[in-house]
Amino acid sequence: MEFDIFNVITLLGGLAFFLYGMSTMGAGLERLSGSKMEKILQKLTNNIFLSILFGAAITAAVQSSSATTVIVVGLVNAGILKLRQAVGVIMGANIGTTITSQIIRLGDLQDTNILMRLLKPTSLAPIAAVIGIALFMFAASKKTKNVGSILLGFGVLFSGMNIMTETLKPLGELPQFAEMFATLSNPVLGVLVGAVVTALIQSSSASIGILQALSATGAITYSSAIPILLGQNIGTCITPLLSSIGANKNAKRAAMVHLYFNIIGTAVFLGGIYLIQYTIGFPFWDDVVGMGGIANFHTIFNVITTVLFIPFVGALQKLAELTIRKQKDGEATPEVAVLDERFLVSPALALQQCQSTVEVMAQYAFQNFHAAHKLFKKFDAKAVVRIRELENSIDMMEDKLNSYLLMLADRELTEVESHGVTTMLHIVSEFERIGDYTINLVEAAESLHEKQVSFSDSAIGELNAIADAVYEIIGYAQECFKQHDIEIAYKIEPLEETVDDMEDYLKLKHIDRLKDGKCTIDAGVIFLEVLNNLERISDHCSNVAVYIIGNDREDGPMERHNYLKEIHEGQYGEYAQLYEAYKAKYMSRII
Repeated sequence: MEFDIFNVITLLGGLAFFLYGMSTMGAGLERLSGSKMEKILQKLTNNIFLSILFGAAITAAVQSSSATTVIVVGLVNAGILKLRQAVGVIMGANIGTTITSQIIRLGDLQDTNILMRLLKPTSLAPIAAVIGIALFMFAASKKTKNVGSILLGFGVLFSGMNIMTETLKPLGELPQFAEMFATLSNPVLGVLVGAVVTALIQSSSASIGILQALSATGAITYSSAIPILLGQNIGTCITPLLSSIGANKNAKRAAMVHLYFNIIGTAVFLGGIYLIQYTIGFPFWDDVVGMGGIANFHTIFNVITTVLFIPFVGALQKLAELTIRKQKDGEATPEVAVLDERFLVSPALALQQCQSTVEVMAQYAFQNFHAAHKLFKKFDAKAVVRIRELENSIDMMEDKLNSYLLMLADRELTEVESHGVTTMLHIVSEFERIGDYTINLVEAAESLHEKQVSFSDSAIGELNAIADAVYEIIGYAQECFKQHDIEIAYKIEPLEETVDDMEDYLKLKHIDRLKDGKCTIDAGVIFLEVLNNLERISDHCSNVAVYIIGNDREDGPMERHNYLKEIHEGQYGEYAQLYEAYKAKYMSRII
């Protein structure tokens, strides 16, 4: 029987089913677990054995070591996991991914009785698919639908596997096919082919599944399969490496740990195997390998490699750190504060923890604005990466603070504590929004850089004036929150009004420049966007001041428009003097 173009089409169709089924099954398992996977990873201790166990279990559930490692890279990037903790999870992920090949090996089961026949993929796949589609289409609850999705993915995966296996069988009769695989017994070539194929489809489970399907031809021996299997473990590193692009240095190190673990493990294992083969010799070396043999070798390799590496976890971490060098002084990776749930029994102590975390948020927002403003004068790609790292930490802190404060709100609180929780929730949101508008400034600077346009010297001078005012107002917001200083809070509104005046004046002035042709359309639009973002940042600083002032009022918190009404009715005597002082300080620079 010859192998023609129609066999190739059928083979590609089977591969498509296989990959889609794996993706559907993994996605269903992830949805079913909800956020449990991330929460488990977050609670890992420095116990390497526990980290490996969790890494293996999670990967077995989602059927992808790449998916687990990508999540780990993300958690390291956010500062939730330490690099040391990540190493154990990554090592465990390599063990967990072997479960897929062990499931696929069911195709090698003999039809000795009805139970064995039911367990074979040819019977199990349609049964799982029928049950899965029934649950997916007719179940009311999302949880049951997710179970249906998992079963459906399982059925589609094995249907694809069956198609590939049957389509590839005729290749076993072709002498050219046997000769091709004989060349892959060359360890270097075999490892290279395994790595490239796996990198292209970004899944070691899928590429090993393809190899298991090819084993049905009877043309693959242990000597050709082993190097390919070892190379597949290297190729699977491509997905975490891609996910680490743009992440912080520790996240990049986590991806490098995965790469080094597989490269060194492959080199050591390959050296050991060929040393034994050329001295003692393996009796099965030239025997035909089946699905079960491939699955067993895959599992043995990953388990032994992990066990061998346990004493060298520190060395693996050090190697990654040497590759991705430590940042310069003053550029340490931002940390995300840990809010300990044990303090929830003492609301006052819990609120103090929140206070400390928000202070870090405010400091990061302050630093980011200062760095973002500089980009308009001289664009710096490294500074952009640093700003995004800090913004990512701000976002993570907001999420953690909101969850923590909501848990605290469910406790028995005094009226003062309850009011403190409400105020803190509002202030967390204000500093997070300041961070968001700062990122808008960064994107505006990136747009200018990409379009190779720049602001005129006069526009830069105007931008510096209003940015300096905003920089001062962010500093006031940060300090009045940190010190709970009402006097500082009172300085914010008159400065915010000055920023509003400056924005209005500069918009009109810039529109005149556009009309006179003194500014390009691209630069002009971006300049107006920048002014708008600066004004919005000052608004959020004003909101912080309102919450701080209202927090000490006997009649409870007040809304911003009520505060502004009281100001303009003359209830705050210093407002007029401060407003005039700020106008003289900043408006004079642009008029």
